[in-house]
Amino acid sequence: MSPHITITLDELILLQADARGFSFLPRQPVHSLLSGRHASRLRGRGLAFEELRHYAQGDDVRTIDWKATARLRSAHVRVYNEERERPVLLVVDQRSPMFFGSRRTMKSVAAAEVSALAAWRTLHAGDSVGGIIFNDEEIVDLRPQRSQTAVLRLLHEVARLNRALAQSPSPSNDVTINAVLEAAVRRATHDHLVVIISDLDGANEDTQRLATRLAAHNDVLMVAVYDPLGASLQNHPGMVASTPGGPVLLPADSAFPPAFQQAFADRLDQWREIFRALRVPVIPISTATPPAEQLRELFGEHLKPR
Repeated sequence: MSPHITITLDELILLQADARGFSFLPRQPVHSLLSGRHASRLRGRGLAFEELRHYAQGDDVRTIDWKATARLRSAHVRVYNEERERPVLLVVDQRSPMFFGSRRTMKSVAAAEVSALAAWRTLHAGDSVGGIIFNDEEIVDLRPQRSQTAVLRLLHEVARLNRALAQSPSPSNDVTINAVLEAAVRRATHDHLVVIISDLDGANEDTQRLATRLAAHNDVLMVAVYDPLGASLQNHPGMVASTPGGPVLLPADSAFPPAFQQAFADRLDQWREIFRALRVPVIPISTATPPAEQLRELFGEHLKPR
């Protein structure tokens, strides 16, 4: 069966029904990928300081601000309101290296599906959602908003760039992963949840620097989209490899497969170590299975059959 090549806005909207059974909040099921040390990295909603006022009978003594009390010579308490919103920024890769798939769908389509699931889940949780959607030639920057209209606009841009990917045989490759992370650093100044959905093609030392800046003041999740064939690619007569110098016909006895597999493994190991040092959870998403099923499995929640 040939893989699903592109995805439409209507299909992304329909994924709203599947955006359940997982959460990006700190409180995670025991089997969740984000439980334990990863969960502590996610700030989630906290308490926002509202005012300093005189102590009144019945106030919790633990809220007394002793420094203010000493300075003002009367008891004062600090009043907090629970923060109701945490902006979520979805960074969605639709570049030409994502236009590959051997089972079920292309990496670009899987990334679009994950972005839709995350957007709908964020809206259901009462948080604002925005996005930086990019392909080889364009970066679309949408600031987080809490509305269905904002989600639909985000998904419209995801579907548009996904469709353009299939229609552009010769991309310019002007947009790099680092340019996109620079935009994310400018957009997510502090206390955002940034979800990067990509295969990180083209990442280098600057990528590590930018990821460090992004994670310094925000929570970051890395959704690593991969195709199963990438880890076990085998050469066949007539197979063509894409190189910076143009396409190359591979001979039947080519050493390409082991070299490719080693490079693939080395890149995964490199970024696994980088994100581990930054305490950024890495969520692997395969093109072979619907992302909603994988998210529920990885986050440790299982829906009961209806």
